Amino acid sequence: MTRSVYVTGIERGDGRQVVELGVMELLTRHVDRVGVFRPLVHDNPDRLFDLLRARYRLGQSPESVFGITYDEASALQAERGTDELVAHLVGRFHEVAREYEYVLVLGSDYAAASGLPDELGLNARLANEFGASVITVVSGKDQSVESQGAEAHNAYRAYEAQGCDVVAVVVNRVAPDDREAVAERLRDKLPVPCYALPEDASLSAPTVSQVVRTLGAEVLLGDHAGLSRDVRGFVFGGAMLPSFLPALTEGCLVVTPGDRADLIVGALAAHSAGAPPIAGVLLTLDERPGEDILALASRLAPGTPVAAVAGGSFPTAAELFALEGKLTAGAPRKAETALGLFERHVDTAELTNRISVARSGRVTPMMFEHELIERSRAGRRRVVLPEGTEERVLRAADVLLRRDVCDLTLLGGEDAVRKRAAELGIQLADAQIIDPQTSPLRDRFAELYARLRAHKGVSYELAYDVVADVSYFGTLMVQEGLADGMVSGAVHSTAATIRPAFEIIKTAPGAQIVSSVFFMCLADRVLVYGDCAVNPDPDAEQLADIAIQSATTAAQFGVEPRIAMLSYSTGTSGSGADVDKVRKATELVRERRPDLLVEGPIQYDAAVDAAVAATKLPDSEVAGKATVLIFPDLNTGNNTYKAVQRSAGAVAVGPVLQGLRKPVNDLSRGALVQDIVNTVSITAVQAQTQTPSPTPVSPVQKAQNPA
Repeated sequence: MTRSVYVTGIERGDGRQVVELGVMELLTRHVDRVGVFRPLVHDNPDRLFDLLRARYRLGQSPESVFGITYDEASALQAERGTDELVAHLVGRFHEVAREYEYVLVLGSDYAAASGLPDELGLNARLANEFGASVITVVSGKDQSVESQGAEAHNAYRAYEAQGCDVVAVVVNRVAPDDREAVAERLRDKLPVPCYALPEDASLSAPTVSQVVRTLGAEVLLGDHAGLSRDVRGFVFGGAMLPSFLPALTEGCLVVTPGDRADLIVGALAAHSAGAPPIAGVLLTLDERPGEDILALASRLAPGTPVAAVAGGSFPTAAELFALEGKLTAGAPRKAETALGLFERHVDTAELTNRISVARSGRVTPMMFEHELIERSRAGRRRVVLPEGTEERVLRAADVLLRRDVCDLTLLGGEDAVRKRAAELGIQLADAQIIDPQTSPLRDRFAELYARLRAHKGVSYELAYDVVADVSYFGTLMVQEGLADGMVSGAVHSTAATIRPAFEIIKTAPGAQIVSSVFFMCLADRVLVYGDCAVNPDPDAEQLADIAIQSATTAAQFGVEPRIAMLSYSTGTSGSGADVDKVRKATELVRERRPDLLVEGPIQYDAAVDAAVAATKLPDSEVAGKATVLIFPDLNTGNNTYKAVQRSAGAVAVGPVLQGLRKPVNDLSRGALVQDIVNTVSITAVQAQTQTPSPTPVSPVQKAQNPA
């Protein structure tokens, strides 16, 4: 039977989209096929479903998601009664339930003009008819601690009294200073878990693009990144420039008549200097600056939006103050913030158990990515990112910080990093930024590197220059316990990333070489490919070491290792130097790790296809079921992983380096933002298995006291 959970409330303004998004994230961690159903819908586009469809790659058609419009529901109820309305919606729900393992039901929004006399009662009855568990959400905005507790109690009783299986109550939009008190008040007051989520100003902040759409503004300058910036305040320009500039605040939208070229240029110049970074400029009175001013503006702050409206400042202000941010597919950073909020303040393990989510037997790419995030957050570590001004790295850092995945250190000039982040609309308040050129750690690292490389004739003076390189500086941070791992390579070569690790961190005890794997996330499983990035032509000893390392890495990330040592022949069917190398490597793996399941030589099809395996190696415990595939050389491995990635639509996570004493991972120079997020998460998980530093001092403390 298909399971379902019904997220609902008792009134408007509860911000329940945060909870609906959080529950969807939780479901997709465990279930392969999740459907969505909204019983009552307005005629306008459903922003939340558009977000869910884009974020979770849902194949469900919009037509199947929606039950009936509010107008149709009101008419049907008036003409034929509530029973007929409920019967219609139950039929629509089961059309979805037949196709999915689990269904997330989005309750009604208590629209003032819905025409439905008892919306709460209708939600309760539908939940019962669907057989759905209920999560009810109430708003804590502008309420005292006592009244929030009373609202939570009333919401629970309202649904429980109508026979609903209420599994949790969420008080949302709580004043941050009251959150602990509200959570304490709710604890043990009801027979179900109660969670308190604090208000986050960035969620209610509109984006510049939302301002443009609402006001019908004309965009004169700006790119997509600029338009996606949050507007965290408004500054109305009318004063002279010396009085105007001190009034600017970070993330503000400057609203000024279009003929005030001095304020336009001054605001953008201040943004360019990072003092402070603004969201954009909105021009009023249907005035446009001249082409020369616009050209100067575009050079001063590339990408920063400048838009114009026909109205004056006063009516424009009235519309602006009424705007509130929304969770939409066009505002992915808000979704990351919402998920971070949900995951920090909701016991997701407890809630998963309450809504009876059973883990699917398949592991999809999305499940694997969710698992990485969850495990990274569970054992928090610090990862250093040497490429602190690179756009993709900054966007990945934004996601990681919003989701509270790990602590981050970005390397680069602080002004340059913050300026680039401001241009992208990214906040780095929770990130540590270190400039290797000016950091007091540079002297300490130079002395260390000179000692480590003295046998190569490296003097202190030479070391002082070398350690200013971001890759060396980041590696030394890992070596010294100031960071737990490093991820680089978005703009640096593989050699530039891993050479410092070879020189400074070196191989782990028992490892002969450093190698790599890719996690290949196929539609129905995750395979581990090694080595596809580091060793061009390993000999039999090295190949055996790669296999053992890869099996360990696979197990570390929840993939049961069954090793296939790949060759162009299977079993004893072929001969030659290349086959003999693989055969010897297989024997070495069996000698060194008799606990591992390994088969080789074996062809790829026999390794992964049960039908082929039944013909070629019918008695093998690995053939047809291999999860760790070891390629005989880099040429074969690299081409195969790329062929599978492109032709089978697999998500390739990696390369993940193995065999180092501490985790350092390389990125492809074509890495996407999600690739970087995944690699940082993997690095944080790898670091969780490392021996902790003997003197657990925080990175910030160490940076301040480098002696």
